[in-house]
Amino acid sequence: MAHLLGGENLTVSYATRTVLDGVTLGLEEGDRIGMVGRNGDGKSTLMRLLALRSTPDAGRVTKRGDVNIGYLDQSDVLDGDLTVGAAIVGDQADYEWARNPRIREIMGGLVSDVDWHANVHSLSGGQKRRVALAKLLIEDHDVIMLDEPTNHLDVEGVAWLARHLKTRWRANQGAFLVVTHDRWFLDEVCTKTWEVHDGIIDPFEGGYAAYVLARAERDRMAAVVEGKRQQLVKKELAWLRRGAPARTSKPKFRIEAANVLIADVPAPRDSMALSKMATARLGKDVLDLEHVSLNFEGDDGRRLFDNITLRLAPGERLGIVGVNGAGKTTLLKLLNGEIAPDAGRLKRGKTVVTAVLTQEVKELDDVADLRVIEVIEREKRSFNVGGREFTAGQLVEQLGFTNQKQWTPVKDLSGGERRRLQLLRLLVGEPNVLMLDEPTNDLDTDTLAAVEDVLDGWPGTLVVVSHDRYLLERVTDHQMALLGDGRLRGLPGGVDQYLELREAALAGSTVTGGGNPANAGGPAQAAAASGPSEAERREARKALNRIERQLSKLEQQEKKIHDQMLKSTEAADYDALAEQNKQLKELADEKEALELEWLEASELLGE
Repeated sequence: MAHLLGGENLTVSYATRTVLDGVTLGLEEGDRIGMVGRNGDGKSTLMRLLALRSTPDAGRVTKRGDVNIGYLDQSDVLDGDLTVGAAIVGDQADYEWARNPRIREIMGGLVSDVDWHANVHSLSGGQKRRVALAKLLIEDHDVIMLDEPTNHLDVEGVAWLARHLKTRWRANQGAFLVVTHDRWFLDEVCTKTWEVHDGIIDPFEGGYAAYVLARAERDRMAAVVEGKRQQLVKKELAWLRRGAPARTSKPKFRIEAANVLIADVPAPRDSMALSKMATARLGKDVLDLEHVSLNFEGDDGRRLFDNITLRLAPGERLGIVGVNGAGKTTLLKLLNGEIAPDAGRLKRGKTVVTAVLTQEVKELDDVADLRVIEVIEREKRSFNVGGREFTAGQLVEQLGFTNQKQWTPVKDLSGGERRRLQLLRLLVGEPNVLMLDEPTNDLDTDTLAAVEDVLDGWPGTLVVVSHDRYLLERVTDHQMALLGDGRLRGLPGGVDQYLELREAALAGSTVTGGGNPANAGGPAQAAAASGPSEAERREARKALNRIERQLSKLEQQEKKIHDQMLKSTEAADYDALAEQNKQLKELADEKEALELEWLEASELLGE
């Protein structure tokens, strides 16, 4: 593979801290590299150096003479006075750029919902980000460098960007370097991983899953990382090996080492024990939205929610996904009682104590002059998390605040550190219903693993709104979707099913939309408008009754196997336990297939 660019002995220091210390590395054609590391360890600094946007204190960056580098910064670099069209394609006429299918695909994937004639300064932060990304991607570059490209992108946008990067070049052509905290994205698009830490770069083969495996093995053999952090890495690895049903890609090497590493690692969550604790604390009733409708506040007067019902059970762990503007944050506000519905009602259990992690961090403004440990100790000096007692200092340290950081004033914290403190402050208030709105903003991969570890032992009801697929699959047990049509849909097939529903919805709007008279009144459209026949509806009702009976039987079988597994665990009969676990997985697969069939039948009936 041909060499594209590289750095030799790169050194960068700020005041008394050395961020990069004599780093030497390079990019070859065909490289698909993801950079990970703690916030502040130098990922963005290294990318700016390699993109020739800044110069090192020592060392040099070289590139092949004809290499063209495209770079997406975290900051807003667009001219706010330009229109969206001018910012992306300059003064090209529409017919000029529209002839290129790749440009049309990029426009459709990123800015189809953005007003082409609006000024850039009038756009939201997410829209500006997508416009800047579209401008970069339509250009011809040999190397693309993206610093947090998934920020402000929803699940659908992240999936589109992953597909684009995977198909943009042939396998041995081009190269890209990406910094992101989205672990699903790293696993999906990267074939190499660079870990930036302590002024050096450690390279690993493979995406995020392979990186976690290799790092856990490195830490075990070298014994250079403290025990607590190593346990977190092992636990993350255990999740990757067990995985959600949709996660099929596994590391292709050192499987035996992985099995040894996770042999003594407990399950991410003891669902039965947590459910008992949650039931004891919450009682039977938690939060119920019953037949709720809410009109949109904009000029179009559409209904944001149209007769939706949502019942949260004690200990339930629910993930919410949806298109931008579909009402995800508003749904949390309804559940928290911050806004009242136009119709329907919120039923709230007597013992419910809610806490909401918002997308803003303004809640910390009132404690800006206090130190981190003082903020937590003001709430309480000892805490119980997952049945274990923690002092304030231990709990703060578990989420990445070292002894030195614990005495840092809140006003001097970085964005990611303020986010962590915001979550800690909520947890120490001992809520039993926790709602998280985009909790991964500004958090690095190590901190995300620490946050997930805390949430694993938290027994209350959890509702998470996020575009981070990895987080949703990791900390929630099932997901629901808001598609912008006023309805709330269950997703037995997880995030993959949501993406399929969105693709189908977009395909439908393409066929019937656009004001093209040629599309009006066609046979397919007439058939769709007429809906299912009465015979089809009868068959669907029969199918629903049959599936519900089968699901009930499967639940009884699952309960029986869980009881058997408990006895096998007490008797240390690991062979029986392995066989029972296999039976449980087969039941789960059968149950998932039935749930998908049930969903199809219920959608046919419009229920």
